[in-house]
Amino acid sequence: MNTLVKNGNHQYPGFFNGFVNKSLMNELFEPAYNGTAPAVNVVENENSFRIDVAAPGLQKSDFTINLDQNRLTIASKKEQSEEEKNEKYTRREFRYASFQRTFTLPATIDSEQISATYTDGILHIELPKREEAKARPNRTIEIG
Repeated sequence: MNTLVKNGNHQYPGFFNGFVNKSLMNELFEPAYNGTAPAVNVVENENSFRIDVAAPGLQKSDFTINLDQNRLTIASKKEQSEEEKNEKYTRREFRYASFQRTFTLPATIDSEQISATYTDGILHIELPKREEAKARPNRTIEIG
């Protein structure tokens, strides 16, 4: 007999329960972005990390980025203008919610060189690596 077990918003055959890790199944079927805060991509290359935050409809003045010790916090709050507050709407669906995302940075980041840009709805935060953390080419060490 093959029963269905509800796990989150998805149903899996009952034989999966003891056989497959449920959190792995949720990770495969649930998106990483759940709609409460903008989705982010973290990209690493030889010289830096980059955090890309998908935030269309905002302006660069809507963001605040703070660094406290090794914790980088990205926040945004969209305020309504006075004209919008005084208008009478028959239906209003546009809502701008605030969000905040915090990332713990590794010690390899050169915090004095962090920079940010906002273009085409994406906030890009460049996190350069310290010189000593950058990848070095392989070399052969002679035995003396």
